[in-house]
Amino acid sequence: MSGEVKGSIEALPEKAEVALVGAGLVGSLLAILLAKRGFQVDVFERRPDMRKETISAGRSINLAISTRGIRALARAGMDASVLSQAVQMRGRMIHPKLSDGVAGELFFQPYGKDDSECINSISRATLNKLLMDRAEATGKVRIYFKQKAEGIDFGGNRLMLEDDHGTRAAVLADIVIGTDGSASRLRDEMMKRQGYKTTVSRLDYGYKELVIPPTAGGGFAMERNALHIWPRGNFMLIALPNFEGSFTCTLFLPFEGPVSFAKLTDKAAVADFFQKEFPDAVPLIENLVETFFENPTGHMDTVKSGPWNVGGSAMLLGDAAHAIVPFYGQGANCGFEDLTVLDDCLQEHLDQGGSLDIDSHANSNWKKIFDELYSRRKVNCDAIADMAVENFTEMRDKVADPRFIMLKAVEKHLEISLKGLYRSRYSLVSFSNAPYKVALDVGVISDEILTPLCKDIEKPEDIDLKAVEVLVKEKLTPLLKDLPALSESLA
Repeated sequence: MSGEVKGSIEALPEKAEVALVGAGLVGSLLAILLAKRGFQVDVFERRPDMRKETISAGRSINLAISTRGIRALARAGMDASVLSQAVQMRGRMIHPKLSDGVAGELFFQPYGKDDSECINSISRATLNKLLMDRAEATGKVRIYFKQKAEGIDFGGNRLMLEDDHGTRAAVLADIVIGTDGSASRLRDEMMKRQGYKTTVSRLDYGYKELVIPPTAGGGFAMERNALHIWPRGNFMLIALPNFEGSFTCTLFLPFEGPVSFAKLTDKAAVADFFQKEFPDAVPLIENLVETFFENPTGHMDTVKSGPWNVGGSAMLLGDAAHAIVPFYGQGANCGFEDLTVLDDCLQEHLDQGGSLDIDSHANSNWKKIFDELYSRRKVNCDAIADMAVENFTEMRDKVADPRFIMLKAVEKHLEISLKGLYRSRYSLVSFSNAPYKVALDVGVISDEILTPLCKDIEKPEDIDLKAVEVLVKEKLTPLLKDLPALSESLA
């Protein structure tokens, strides 16, 4: 069944084979992948249909889709259509400040060893709409809007819902999967059970979104193929390009303190702050002061939880299981990689003679699959969560530090000169499918190797390649040599 689905209780199914809570990015892509395997999927979304009503697409910080996300989209046959609506970002464009109200000269930091290694900027709403359209087009997915999950009876797998009129109903489901984001109601219910735990760490920083519109001629007001950063030590402004020529700008600033949102309480204070800190951005931002007060101040949480499943009847995926802050550009990529791993687990189960039949909410086959998924993903999701927080410091402060700039230049030099033997943490995270935990460990060891060798050099080519090669083979190659995605280049 496809097409328009009403948001009333009367339209709800009596029984669902697979019920998804949340029609965001992960939920919509999961629906497609499950439909491809023949399952009937019913999706319950608390928001209205964003394709028909103007609403927020959730946390609207632009997405940076990279290798992991593209791999998952390819499973759904969506990679080409999504990338056609994205803008390639080949590196960071740094906007330094010389003094109060005076902008410094721009400089560019490439992400990869060449232009083939880039990340792709796309608006959250655009991607969400594409995924929902494709999900409904399968004929196996029904999306019910304005249906808020209020609870779940795990014993009978009864999902309790409430519509926008306050009417409540229960839907029976063989399997329930929570893809309802960092404030997941399904996770809240799951964590009431003995042996389940969630930790939520909130940054003492908020964010505010602004917009740089296209030029009068419909072009980009700044370099289009870059993520723009105005690093200011304790805070920063970033801007990501959109397909139609605009940039989505995000100010990251402490909630409290001498320079904080708490100090920006009137129009004059906001205007003075931006003119002092981001003088070259001020003429470009549309209705800066008005938009600043119109748009809400968002917060950012890291969520770590476990386990993610109740037997074979219920599972958490994406931000519902492991929300991360946005500073490594891996939030959506990490959630999408959950789906790739789930799809792998399903296929491996079949290849081993198992069944995917859903004949009971306590189905032992699905418990095995969910347990395996959790064992593969938990350590890696925790790793990228930690790296995302660490990268916040890098973006707001270190990107303008000459020592950091030299270190990154050396890494690019090594990736080219050592012919695949060396891979940086950033490269492993953004341009490979290597486990996040491996990337985390590689980053620690790389810093130990390179920091002393970079201490007295004036240019990347001054690095002692022979010394680096010996240390890399000794300390890094053992971590990387067994990874299928990297084995060829490391041979």
